[in-house]
Amino acid sequence: MNRTARLGVGVIGAGRVGPVMAAALAGAGHALNGITAGSDPERVAAVVGDVPVLPADEVARRSELVVVAVPHEQLPGVVAGLADVGAWQVGQLVLHTDPAHGVEVLAPATGCGAIPLAVHPAIGFTGTSIDLRQLPGSYAAVTAPAAVLPIAQALAVELGCEPVVVAEADRAAYGEAIATATEFSEAVVRQSTQLLAEVGVPVPGRYLSSLVHATVDRALATAAPPPSAEVR
Repeated sequence: MNRTARLGVGVIGAGRVGPVMAAALAGAGHALNGITAGSDPERVAAVVGDVPVLPADEVARRSELVVVAVPHEQLPGVVAGLADVGAWQVGQLVLHTDPAHGVEVLAPATGCGAIPLAVHPAIGFTGTSIDLRQLPGSYAAVTAPAAVLPIAQALAVELGCEPVVVAEADRAAYGEAIATATEFSEAVVRQSTQLLAEVGVPVPGRYLSSLVHATVDRALATAAPPPSAEVR
């Protein structure tokens, strides 16, 4: 795939990730065919603009690239359900964004002739246009069959990310690493700000901001990969 290969893109999932993926791909020159409805249509419209809101099966039927950005526990059911109604198309690209799944979860779509891709941009999505400024310079984990891995890598680059290949067998461990980094960090900050609030420190989040950022930056700077690790 190169920059002249423009695709009609549909997005299933209008939470924090889907609209941002849609806007980033549109910014790379792809055409947005549709997005499913979400709980906050004004926020979605602010990110993607005037894009048709369609049922998931119509999004899949109309699109050359379908981005499935739904919660982890919903992903298998969504993919299988769309296969049951015949929504997946032969030769269509189907990309999901879940960190803990590789392409095996897309087997029902693959069985219909679709091409499976897994691309997870490693940023903290807010679901707003702020995320479009976070994507450039970030990384994305990509998993795909060898023959189509360059397509997954190219799409990650078009999002603004540097692609890092994660093997299918390693996706669960990768997902655990992402969950640990996000959930543990959020829990620690919540606990610390609550303790500061209890002793009367005003705006505890702002009080901790410089300390937390400096501590995380120091930890990241000193976190070296094990000698056997291979950077791809």
